[in-house]
Amino acid sequence: MNRSVMLFALFLSLGLVIISGCVDRQEASFSSDKPVVAVSILPQAEFVEKIAGDQVRVLVMVPQGADPHTYEITSGQLRDLSKAEMYVKVGSGMDFENVWMDRLIAQNTDMLIVDSSSGIELRAMEVHSHDEEGEADEHDEEPGAGEQNVTNTTGAKDPHIWTSPQEAKIMVGNIYEGLIQIDPDNQELYMQNRDAYLAELDAADAMIKETLAGKEGSSFIVYHPSWGYFAEDYGLDQVSVEMEGKEPSAKDMQRLIDTAKEKNITVIFVQPGFSATSSKAIASEINAEVVTVDPLAKDYIDNLAKVSEAFEKGLA
Repeated sequence: MNRSVMLFALFLSLGLVIISGCVDRQEASFSSDKPVVAVSILPQAEFVEKIAGDQVRVLVMVPQGADPHTYEITSGQLRDLSKAEMYVKVGSGMDFENVWMDRLIAQNTDMLIVDSSSGIELRAMEVHSHDEEGEADEHDEEPGAGEQNVTNTTGAKDPHIWTSPQEAKIMVGNIYEGLIQIDPDNQELYMQNRDAYLAELDAADAMIKETLAGKEGSSFIVYHPSWGYFAEDYGLDQVSVEMEGKEPSAKDMQRLIDTAKEKNITVIFVQPGFSATSSKAIASEINAEVVTVDPLAKDYIDNLAKVSEAFEKGLA
């Protein structure tokens, strides 16, 4: 019995050492003398890293694969946030920040808050009509078959500013201004890195224009309306399956199908983490392909190239 007790105590001690080591390593990730910069989404992490390199540590609040409309912060993230010197919010009204920003600031009132949307004119979010159960559709006679009923009655603004390389350049400039406030000793390095990355974004913009040349005026269907700024930049028309965060009604589905047939749309784009059920139903009706494009990928410029190629192949 004594031997069993001794063995148990030995294993318990080893387990505590291992756990302690894991905790120490986790704490070490944000306990160095480098400034910690927190961001909401992964594309912002790339912007920070392209400017600051390894001079800062980046904490991403909405991790890869998570939905920024519904994600809930963990206690560990709040603990890490207490070490941050700067928080870069998207600032354009995304759901995650609408729900969590006040609490994040309360967690660390000393950190600098940078609004990366400062200087960007937010576009109106297109709102497509939904039929309420039991109500007649007042638009049954207009517009004509194949057309969407599009209004903007809520005054909602499109939060997906980062999908435009031109708006991304403004975001990068705002992040740079924040970084030199918390780390003025590296201002020259950050300026050089900022300028180099802005040149990369210009090159990406030129690449997209070349890839999508001749596609101006083309329409595409997406499940979630993440690509409005991208579409506006390159003369495209975004048609959304999801409307104001809701699944489309039966009449809305038929309008989408009619629109797709009228405009010869053969690809429907979906986003990781979102239901593709409605998109697949429409695709089966029009013999279209469902293609995944990710507006939240961290490798921002490489992702733009992949997205542009997908749009080029999918646009009539």
